[in-house]
Amino acid sequence: MNASENTAFRLPQKRNLVTELPGPNSRALTERRRASVAAGVGSSVPVYAADADGGVIVDVDGNSLIDLGAGIAVTNVGASHPAVVDAVRDQAGRFTHTCFMVTPYEGYVQVAEELAALTPGDHDKRTVLFNSGAEAVENAIKVARLATGRTAVVAFDHAYHGRTNLTMALTAKSMPYKTNFGPFAPEVYRMPMSYPFRDDSGLTGKEAAQRAITQIEKQIGADSLAAIIIEPIQGEGGFIVPAPGFLPTLASWARANGVVFIADEVQTGFARTGSWFACDHELVVPDIIAMAKGIAGGLPLSAITGRAELLDKVHAGGLGGTYGGNPIACAAALATIETMRELDLPARARHIEEVVTTRLRALAEEIPAIGDVRGRGAMLAMEFVVPGTTEPDAELTRAVVARALEQGVILLTCGTYGNVVRLLPPLVIGDDLLADALDVIEGAVRAAS
Repeated sequence: MNASENTAFRLPQKRNLVTELPGPNSRALTERRRASVAAGVGSSVPVYAADADGGVIVDVDGNSLIDLGAGIAVTNVGASHPAVVDAVRDQAGRFTHTCFMVTPYEGYVQVAEELAALTPGDHDKRTVLFNSGAEAVENAIKVARLATGRTAVVAFDHAYHGRTNLTMALTAKSMPYKTNFGPFAPEVYRMPMSYPFRDDSGLTGKEAAQRAITQIEKQIGADSLAAIIIEPIQGEGGFIVPAPGFLPTLASWARANGVVFIADEVQTGFARTGSWFACDHELVVPDIIAMAKGIAGGLPLSAITGRAELLDKVHAGGLGGTYGGNPIACAAALATIETMRELDLPARARHIEEVVTTRLRALAEEIPAIGDVRGRGAMLAMEFVVPGTTEPDAELTRAVVARALEQGVILLTCGTYGNVVRLLPPLVIGDDLLADALDVIEGAVRAAS
């Protein structure tokens, strides 16, 4: 299946370089940026976008680059899909804002209805809309604490949950996310993750979960624990796919002990992993699911959807925000979800997985510095190590990304040790463009190695 065949692209879906990277216009913008934008805001790629469509980004110098970042798993339907553009244009022509907490509107309700239908489980559900993934995570914790009357929260090694004070506490990696930004929110406890490539003892998923559960019972006690929060596939931590059985075992223990099981599907959601949500792969039904990124085709929107008996315990006015569920973002979300259905983007993600992993695993047989190839759907990664060891090689990782960019392919890194290259193409990327990107990546890995 090729979703690109059913999509009318505005821009040619080809890589084309007309200047060096970054080009003169991007370099000029960098100088302007230094004089006006805070240094603490980083950018992975030193080129400035002027246009984007499907699987390409055109920069201000006219270079057409292949986008394997999708705005960090946001533009699953492409950066300017016509259905999303039309929905945004139509809604903006009627009204841009009233605040749902003042004068509500149907679009918010429609998004909540869609999320109740799409998210795992057939139980009675309620939804609240926000702006960012961090807001969704923070409000999921608020609901869990209020509903249970408990305070402790468990997160995991390698986790990333956001940049607000509470979500920094939940996040495992110090630099750049936490260094010198404390003190952080209290009553957050960290447990060991299932990381098959690095689990020396070769634990099964159930054994790794039991290891975490034992520590929870010793260090916290189930009666004090409000919630367990986990990314079903860890994102910034390195695209870590836990061993089978890890998530179901944790969820089962949580349910048995009255602990709210929260799935942070901010990066994994909306067809990215080959299913609507990553929890679907092991039939895990979270009590609350946090969503953002791919939900609205690039507009700022996030959500929590959870069991009605949990969310409805919160007093009126306890959840919300001025911009949460903005009407334009809601219109974009409805168009995005419908487009995903029409193009069957979960199936497209599975096709991308087959194409990419076949190529990367063959490359790993040739290049011993590729320690692991992993992921699901169109959320895929290579972990680079010193050959013959599991020692991370962040320098090689950076070199691969830099060489790929020189040839016009945008890649992102991740991982606790900075040694993982992640591939997050828009799900509408065409097969020819994807093959070209993989050719560039193979060449970059060989050259850098």
